[in-house]
Amino acid sequence: MLDLKLLRHDPEHVTKRLQLRGLDWDRALFADLEARRKSLQTDSERLQAERNALAKKIGQSRAQGLDVSDLMQQAQAINERLQADEGALAVVQGQLEQHLLTLPNLPHDSVPPGRGEEDNVEVRRHGQPRAMNFTARDHVDLGEALGLLDLEVAAKITGARFSVLKGGLARLQRALTQFMLDLHSVEHGYTEVYVPYLVNADSLRGTGQLPKFAEDLFVLQGERPYYLIPTAEVPVTNLLRDSIVDAAQLPLKWVCHTPCFRSEAGAYGKDTRGLIRQHQFEKVELVQMVPPSQSYAVLEQLTAHAEEVLRRLDLPYRVVSLCAGDLGFSAAKTYDIEVWLPGQSRYREISSCSNFEDFQARRLQARWRTSGSKPELLHTLNGSGLAVGRTLVAILENYQDESGRIAIPDCLQSYMRGQTHLR
Repeated sequence: MLDLKLLRHDPEHVTKRLQLRGLDWDRALFADLEARRKSLQTDSERLQAERNALAKKIGQSRAQGLDVSDLMQQAQAINERLQADEGALAVVQGQLEQHLLTLPNLPHDSVPPGRGEEDNVEVRRHGQPRAMNFTARDHVDLGEALGLLDLEVAAKITGARFSVLKGGLARLQRALTQFMLDLHSVEHGYTEVYVPYLVNADSLRGTGQLPKFAEDLFVLQGERPYYLIPTAEVPVTNLLRDSIVDAAQLPLKWVCHTPCFRSEAGAYGKDTRGLIRQHQFEKVELVQMVPPSQSYAVLEQLTAHAEEVLRRLDLPYRVVSLCAGDLGFSAAKTYDIEVWLPGQSRYREISSCSNFEDFQARRLQARWRTSGSKPELLHTLNGSGLAVGRTLVAILENYQDESGRIAIPDCLQSYMRGQTHLR
């Protein structure tokens, strides 16, 4: 959520930054709600002062034995007006909060301008796509030919955009997960956490998924409306909701493996083949909470941690800085890491690493303080380290040979009991 003080005192700045995202902020609506709020608040304060003065007068008159019936009628009238004002103020404040919940974060000054994906700026590349003297097959053809990937039976069990992995491919997915968790927890200093896969609406509002992305969520109907998590970012970031941490505890660094569930609303017809865009998928998520002065240095660090997975797997990739028009709702700046997929002859996103500044922390009331100082909002960051299914896709396509056999990267072989190939 944006800082209400910023909207009140520098609406021109907010308007210009949101226009970079392609959003025309309804300043007139905000100004109207603010004017009504201020008027009702002022009137309520005046009525409260009148009521207090009248209560004092009633007490003095009673002490003198005077008739206070007229004064009591006046007090009743003030109470009724005050009750009406307080009810109207609650409505206006609710409308103001709903308006704020629709506004995305402001792009950081370093974010490149642009309207969409075509305007993203490449920052760096690592590795070269392998030379193949045969026509590369995509992961679906490879997995099905090995008898290890079954999309047809998954569709029968559940529906489209689900998969069944078997044998060595299922084990390879588990190996990837273990490798990522070990790398981030042992070498990069993250604390591994296990969290619920179901969350409440407050948790989703806190990280910005609600109300903006309600259609992309799976909700369970029951006594309480629980949601399946779209990413571990939601429960992990909510670990500090309504909390104040001491500066000595920072930075807080968490790594978490979870399944993720997305309805992919608005993505119909996109990536319908294979594992690229599934309703259920695995992800290892990195989350950091830091003082504001450190967050942009930490964004570079967190991105490098995600990149290290691809370096160890010897997979070619590139890093792009998302333009303002392609930023996620809550992000102030995002780097996408894109891995090379020979079956598609293109780079595809495998991780997004974002700095949300205090946008999520304001919704969550996640704060920090030094000794004797007032609490301040934290800056929150996260990124996939990595999306396990897409990493699996990248290994299948980059490590294939002409016969369809898949070499297992060296760093994963110990997790595969020494197995060197999928046959």
